[in-house]
Amino acid sequence: MATLLDGRRLAAAIEERLNAVITDGLAVAGRPPGLAVLRVGDDPASGVYVANKEKACRRVGIHSHGGHLAADTPAEEVLALIGRLNADPTVDGILLQLPLPQGLDEGPLLAAIDPDKDADGLHTLNLGRLLKGERGPRSCTPAGVMALLRTAAVPIAGARAVVVGRSILVGKPMALMLQAADATVTMAHSRTHHLAEVTQEAEILVVAAGRPRLIGAQHVRPGAVVVDVGIHRLEGRLCGDVNYETVEPLAAAITPVPGGVGPMTVAMLLVNTVLAWCERHGLDTGALSDLRP
Repeated sequence: MATLLDGRRLAAAIEERLNAVITDGLAVAGRPPGLAVLRVGDDPASGVYVANKEKACRRVGIHSHGGHLAADTPAEEVLALIGRLNADPTVDGILLQLPLPQGLDEGPLLAAIDPDKDADGLHTLNLGRLLKGERGPRSCTPAGVMALLRTAAVPIAGARAVVVGRSILVGKPMALMLQAADATVTMAHSRTHHLAEVTQEAEILVVAAGRPRLIGAQHVRPGAVVVDVGIHRLEGRLCGDVNYETVEPLAAAITPVPGGVGPMTVAMLLVNTVLAWCERHGLDTGALSDLRP
């Protein structure tokens, strides 16, 4: 059987470490870290995600500055709220929950967030920092994948990695992080010709295509490490972009859905917030250095 890359367990361990860092730093900082999760509209999935993030903040000692705006809120009002959060000295991280309601363009809103408070690592400046190998907040989902791989002692340097998916949220930053760790990376997607021929070359296969059960046994090299970023509800059950039942017997290690990458995305959001808080108050971040992709 494949080794299970357990995101829930690792996320819980990271939360314990964050709580210790916060406890140790409170005397100097004079306040806990602050994270503002800004939700616009009433998308049910977004509501669940935001609630999970707020619970995680409470567990580690981060103060949650919630913001829930109506779906018909004009962009100017959203921008004004982002401006107030940028100026608020008690806020270390800001996250704009996606997707946004129709009529709101995420680009200008994400660009308005102070890059040093960009808890989701999606600001253009922070994506540029990632490209150049400079320090800055990292995109949470791919950063969580890197933490899973490193904790499981998966050899990355020199490995052939294939990333299926090209979104700015996961696929592109994932490829950059793997390259920075000295993997040889190929990017593919759902329209790649002869996709199975490409993915069968992967020693590390990360799938973030947004297509349920796109990847089956015919796509996977025996002994590969398979990371499934997707999550979908089909026939009343949750599944990923990988057909787990057919791929698991072939893989050396694999993430479950749910319980794999999802908890790590939330954990890395907390990491970005605590790192920003530490740096704002001159606190040592060495205890979290292994969580920087």
